[in-house]
Amino acid sequence: MSQGASNDGPYYDEFTKGMTIPWLPPVTVTEADNVAYRMITGDQHLPSADRGLAARLTGRDAAMVYPALAMQYSIGQTTNATRRAVANLYYRSVRLLRTVEVGETLRTTAAVLGLSDGKPKDGQHRGKVWLGIETVGDNGPVVRYERCALVAARHGSPGHSDEIPGPSAPVDLAEVAPLAPSWDLSVLPRTEWAVGETRADAMRDHVDLAPSLARMTFNQAFVHRDGTASIYHKRLVYGGHVQGLAQASLSRVLPGIATVVAWDGCDHVGPAFEGDLLAFRHTVVEEAQVAGGRLLRFEVRGATVDAEGQVGNDILVWTPVVLAP
Repeated sequence: MSQGASNDGPYYDEFTKGMTIPWLPPVTVTEADNVAYRMITGDQHLPSADRGLAARLTGRDAAMVYPALAMQYSIGQTTNATRRAVANLYYRSVRLLRTVEVGETLRTTAAVLGLSDGKPKDGQHRGKVWLGIETVGDNGPVVRYERCALVAARHGSPGHSDEIPGPSAPVDLAEVAPLAPSWDLSVLPRTEWAVGETRADAMRDHVDLAPSLARMTFNQAFVHRDGTASIYHKRLVYGGHVQGLAQASLSRVLPGIATVVAWDGCDHVGPAFEGDLLAFRHTVVEEAQVAGGRLLRFEVRGATVDAEGQVGNDILVWTPVVLAP
């Protein structure tokens, strides 16, 4: 696939295993990006909002980019591969290698790891595309992960049958402990939270400015900007937008988050649309001590809320590992 190819695609039957996806523009992340992201999601991550606190925490006189925003840019920069996505299925084995500082330029590469035909639906052929992704900044690698999308075919099913892994199993916390930075976590508030305890965020939130986040991060998926391209016959909200609202919710109920070091996975189990009201609940699944703080594995679930205020089906299951005092 060349850089000058038509932007009507690629379709599923145009992928080949091992191909590299043409890049989308690198992005120099500014304070304005932080403000825009906060406006869209309400993320209250303290070190990203307060430069002085970030300096006391990290020992560096540099503004911090919201960890979730760095991921949103990384995902957006892979969507040259998923313009014709029917749905993004899941992210797996996400490793956030370090925090990003304001002023860094992010560049993302993506390669096709595997392809598997799906069953046609309503006469439309489609298949799973498994991508391996790395984003780097001026100070080195930022994140590595995999994602799997269901992509429409142009002409038919080409016969791919690669074994594509599903959502990743929980990683041993000892494996990701080296990703926890050696910061002074005493400057952050500590929240006592027992393993196995679930807390619901009393503050529900609605989805808005969905096209703005998609445009901001160069998200190319047709279904996020054109309702006629969606099987739902209306514009589908980018799944990372729902994840961003979930991370903002976590920042409210656990205000001492220093950073996020990994995701076991992020599964989009139902669609979201502009104007949806969402409720989030958070469960500590596991805890491990690291120098100066704790690694906490969460299961975060997001569900839609109906007009009568009743919580309905889950549409998101996100399983991050966070560093907190």
